[in-house]
Amino acid sequence: MEIKKPELLIPAGNLETLKTAVMYGADAIYIGGDLYGLRAKAKNFSMEDMKIGIGFAHEHGKKVYVTANITAHNQDLEGIRRYFKELKAFGENRPDALIISDPGVFSIAMEEVPEIDLHISTQANNTNYETYRFWHKLGATRVVSARELSIKELSDLRANIPEEMEIETFIHGAMCIAYSGRCLLSNYFTGRDANMGACTHSCRWRYHIVEETRPGEYLPIEENERGTYLFNSKDLCMIEYIPELIKAGINSFKIEGRMKTALYVATVARTYRKAIDEYLENPALYEANKPHYMEEIRKGVNRQFTTGFFFGNPTHEDQIYDHNTYEKAYSYLGTISGVRDSYYELEQKNKFCVGDMVEVIKPNGDTIMTKVQRITDEQGNDMDSCPHPQQKIYVDFGTQLNIFDIIRRKE
Repeated sequence: MEIKKPELLIPAGNLETLKTAVMYGADAIYIGGDLYGLRAKAKNFSMEDMKIGIGFAHEHGKKVYVTANITAHNQDLEGIRRYFKELKAFGENRPDALIISDPGVFSIAMEEVPEIDLHISTQANNTNYETYRFWHKLGATRVVSARELSIKELSDLRANIPEEMEIETFIHGAMCIAYSGRCLLSNYFTGRDANMGACTHSCRWRYHIVEETRPGEYLPIEENERGTYLFNSKDLCMIEYIPELIKAGINSFKIEGRMKTALYVATVARTYRKAIDEYLENPALYEANKPHYMEEIRKGVNRQFTTGFFFGNPTHEDQIYDHNTYEKAYSYLGTISGVRDSYYELEQKNKFCVGDMVEVIKPNGDTIMTKVQRITDEQGNDMDSCPHPQQKIYVDFGTQLNIFDIIRRKE
């Protein structure tokens, strides 16, 4: 079987992270507008930022896919139709594809934007090759597989669908406790519907049992005495299994995380970029560098790692029972956005001080250590530290840097 280079598909929740994804190795980026996507809590894109972002990606030879994967109600349909017309009006900067789960929304897209590819969201429960064939006959160019499929199931699926039909699969990021992400917990507890983009991540909460005749008495739930976070899955990470994913015939490797920072996006994008490219260049080099890939991936925020359903159904070992917090190895300090004399401009994301040792990660995969020599505000006044989030500052790092370099500090 001919080995084809898979697409690396990276999430972006705002214009900053889209540009980061482009510069740090993405082949394509998926984003959401203010409406009709499933990450309403993400900053998301205004129509103007979306146009700018798609233009930036296209200038660098990258694609952008826009999510419109809510479970639509009657009152949503006319707004969705207008939304697609607005996207069409972007002209050359229109999206390369729309990600859709609802058949009604799909029909509207076919009518309004036939020139834009249509991808079927994982929310549509895509678990078999007949489902892929169904969507292909209707005009979809790609289907995102359900996260509950194994490598073998994906291989069988590939063998039973048209060659031009593309398979997109999540290979890294947070796992949802509900089948294909179709969850009712959030709606039940808070009235915020996960299927309409307003998930409160109820699966990460701590649960107890209350016995009917003893109201107010909370009885702990224990599984092997590990704790009570029953639905709190570890994060998916398949960077050690790139060969298996490629051989299964997956066309697009999808990373989860539209609500994550530019540091997360850069860390994951450049590490998977390196792993994919090195495997295709020399499988022995990829095998030798596996420890390095995992070391880098662990520098991003995570809930520990699992391989999900790829090699069989998850067990209790794939859950985290005693806490619901992320592991955070590094703090995101900012991204270089400009140069003034010998000082580098950035917007402060977390506090740091003159004299701190920091790491600089670069789009080409290099990482350097350097010391903060001097910090000034916009007026050129010296500062011992930068305590105010989102403050624009100018920093002498004692070495030559470039725009889009990202500054991080080990915790």
